[in-house]
Amino acid sequence: MIFSERLKSEREKKGWSQAELAEKIHVSRQSVSKWETGKNYPSIEVIMDLSDLFGITIDELLRSDAELKEKVIKDSKQLAHPRWKLLFDSMFLVGAFLLVSKIFIIALNYFLGTQFLIFEGVPRFMANFLPLILMVAGGIGSDALKDKYLE
Repeated sequence: MIFSERLKSEREKKGWSQAELAEKIHVSRQSVSKWETGKNYPSIEVIMDLSDLFGITIDELLRSDAELKEKVIKDSKQLAHPRWKLLFDSMFLVGAFLLVSKIFIIALNYFLGTQFLIFEGVPRFMANFLPLILMVAGGIGSDALKDKYLE
């Protein structure tokens, strides 16, 4: 039995209309109708709510519907590690900001004769390579997560 048939069967066992089910899981009646006709699928959060509401496992809802299983797997990969991706993206942006700042200060010193110091008190190695290291590490980490979780 595919998901749409299973959903309709479970709803009818409870004696609920599409509108009543929609109200219980806080979606529109049209959403329930689309799920029951196979035109659309619910998110993983809604599938969990349906599972709890009907007293059946998520596996029982999804087992026979390959297309829905693929959607759930894809959705879960997209949600897998957004904090890590955010960290790596932030590292890249901080590195890019530091690099642009350094180039701007060097340009000011050269063209306007100012005497701004770059990262005073920071070891020269760190001042020269930290932006590059942050950009490379952030880019590699972000790309690895994208490849791993957004296939």
